[in-house]
Amino acid sequence: MTARSDLEIARAVADAVLYEGYLLYPYRASSQKNQSRWQFGVLGPIGAAAAGMGEESTMSTQCVVRGDGSLVVTLRFLHLQVRSIEMRSSDATFVEVPEMTVGSIRWLSWDEAISQEITLDRYSLSDLVEPRYVPIDVPGGRDIEFIEDDEGSVVGRIARTRYPLKGRISLQCNRSDAGSASEFAKVQITVENDHREEELDSAGAVRCSFIGAHLLLTCENAEFVSLLEPPDNAVDIAASCTQSRCFPVLSGALGATDVILASPIILYDYPEIATQSDGALFDSTEIDEILTLRILTLTDEEKAQARATDPLAAQIIDRCESMSPESLQQLHGVLRDQDGLVPELPEGVPWWDPEADTAVRPDVDAVLVNGVRVSKGCLVRLRPSRRADAQDLFSAGRTARVATVHADVDGDIHVGVTLLDDPAADLHDWYGRYLYFAPDEIEPLEAQGNRRESQS
Repeated sequence: MTARSDLEIARAVADAVLYEGYLLYPYRASSQKNQSRWQFGVLGPIGAAAAGMGEESTMSTQCVVRGDGSLVVTLRFLHLQVRSIEMRSSDATFVEVPEMTVGSIRWLSWDEAISQEITLDRYSLSDLVEPRYVPIDVPGGRDIEFIEDDEGSVVGRIARTRYPLKGRISLQCNRSDAGSASEFAKVQITVENDHREEELDSAGAVRCSFIGAHLLLTCENAEFVSLLEPPDNAVDIAASCTQSRCFPVLSGALGATDVILASPIILYDYPEIATQSDGALFDSTEIDEILTLRILTLTDEEKAQARATDPLAAQIIDRCESMSPESLQQLHGVLRDQDGLVPELPEGVPWWDPEADTAVRPDVDAVLVNGVRVSKGCLVRLRPSRRADAQDLFSAGRTARVATVHADVDGDIHVGVTLLDDPAADLHDWYGRYLYFAPDEIEPLEAQGNRRESQS
């Protein structure tokens, strides 16, 4: 896979990082949790954190590179813009108002954000022995959009105002930290917000902040080393790397070593966007199916409020309303063959190996109990015994429906169930919270359709 393809994969994840927490369900300005929206990767102006008005002004990352090629650094962030709704008065001047409705369309005064991306020149790693400092200068601006009534007359306007941002990026590559492993080098990149203002309030601080800031690093004729699983000869230098408010992971196609994503959200190497996801919902740790269903249950008035809050919120509402039954079903997950029992790991494969993780499928795997195959949907009677606590004892003798079958790292099997007579069983299924029992603590109810299988 080419470097460009790896970068495209990394960008998809980086976009999710960029807009993480941008606007939370139910996507309305009146929602209390949307009064403080900017949660991740905020680099505030100098002194804002000490004054209790904003976030710290810097973030930095150290990563390990093998070889002596070149490096390209891209800084990505959101730039806040204040959206003011102004109504035209009788003397043809414009007066700011909290909200305005023309026909069926409503507008609110609200803080939006636009994405910014700054890519530095390509640097040879050998030229970064001494630190390089690159200034960041993002101009402010003001855009005007007029609002017309059904007759084409201007009745108001939308003013979007951005404040200038100032900062700098520093880069350095040091091979002396590699010790005897001279093939490796440590690269350090620091991003600083240099804006300084004597009188600063919370609103002013966020307007002068880099929001959702993260880095995309690409190398050529060199390769990055995983800090999570470094090779044996790079363990020491990887362990010596320090991070401040972000963490670097390998990104792109599985096995690629030419792209790093330094994210304010802790990720694993080679993070991916779920193929079932039809578009961003911006909600932290979003669960697409649940959020989509919740959006569809909003009243028409609530949807109108969400549309008026932010253009991106309006896109979410429109996308969910136009979703086909097939698209909604896709969010429910991928169905797989349900004939297999919990698989045994291939000999020599440790539990932390990715092959071990993908081999186990709790929603479709099964276990044999007294010669009866037990899997999701089977009915069982609970017989808590050796590890029973008060919760288990209350379940003794009751009938339950199997939801999942798990294997832990020690090879023990755990069967997740919901009680058949529990009025909250549907909610437990929804949240994925179950009661767990060992196979010898459940009694299959064969009469309910469980299938007997050979022990051989």
